[in-house]
Amino acid sequence: MRRNDTAPTTRKVQGGIFLPKPQNAITIAVSSRVLFNMDKEQQIYEQKGMEDYLKYQIEHEMEPFAPGPAFPFVKALEAVNTRLRELYPESEELFDVVLMTNSHAHAGLRLINTINHHQLFIERFCMTGGNSPIGYLKAYHTNLYLSADPMKVREALEEGIAAATMFNPPEKRTEVSETQLRVAFDGDAVLFSDESERIFKAHGLDKFFEHEKTHENTLLDHGPLKGFLESLGKLQKKFYAKDQRLDCPIRTYLVTARSAASSGTRALKTLRSWGLETDEALFLAGAPKGPMLEKIRPHIFFDDQLFHVEGASQLGTVAAHVPYGVAQKLPQQKPAKENTKDFSAATK
Repeated sequence: MRRNDTAPTTRKVQGGIFLPKPQNAITIAVSSRVLFNMDKEQQIYEQKGMEDYLKYQIEHEMEPFAPGPAFPFVKALEAVNTRLRELYPESEELFDVVLMTNSHAHAGLRLINTINHHQLFIERFCMTGGNSPIGYLKAYHTNLYLSADPMKVREALEEGIAAATMFNPPEKRTEVSETQLRVAFDGDAVLFSDESERIFKAHGLDKFFEHEKTHENTLLDHGPLKGFLESLGKLQKKFYAKDQRLDCPIRTYLVTARSAASSGTRALKTLRSWGLETDEALFLAGAPKGPMLEKIRPHIFFDDQLFHVEGASQLGTVAAHVPYGVAQKLPQQKPAKENTKDFSAATK
């Protein structure tokens, strides 16, 4: 049956705001444990089991959870949506946040009460009762999945879904913008494949530089978060079309320890070939990423090495781990012992 072209393509909810269809939106799936601080509840579940966990949730369902590490990121997504609706009232190209939790539905009331308490616009929930969320992520055409469970994140990545693990927020979290979404990406094994990192691990730093120089006109393959950057760029262009490039509420950053002259050309040429760009590109040539991220103040920074994630977190940046590529099979460094001669401080 042919669809009626006059039928509404969105669903109106309280407050007169429309929800886009999943296939038209940029869907961000967040687990309840990264959106809110549920450490105490998780401890009860792990130590006493599901029944005590559910009992506790029901007894405390009128007590809202405190914000978790993904909370400022979600608030920034909502700020972008507000601007988009002003410029394109009928457009479905919006961020759509879906709350994913493996909790039983009995625990749902406390989550709903918390969302209303914090005045978040989240209408879509998936309470899977312990089952894997992967099937639901696919059904929602998920563009990014954030979770505190590294196993679920790995499962999502294996299914081709952009995903990252988030951790407890830094004790002294850097203040972030309430009106501009800022997202920072590492390069290799995040936006790009781990090809170059494999060269380094197998043959050393000199061979890596030689390889990059020889292949500077050969494009890198895509990494797990390339599609998410592409989605951000698509929304940015909607603001550019309204002559708001200088007032765009989305700003993206490439923060890589690659050296600009010796290995940066290939990265930039690859982004250009994809029709993508980042607003800023920082080639740190081995310098630690944390201090630069402290100045950028992103809502989230994606990196494939825990070494950089922990280093950023120590200086107040909310960072997410992308467990992808050869680095996951090798021992991770400690932030306090950052080695500028390692690949992580020379190429990424």
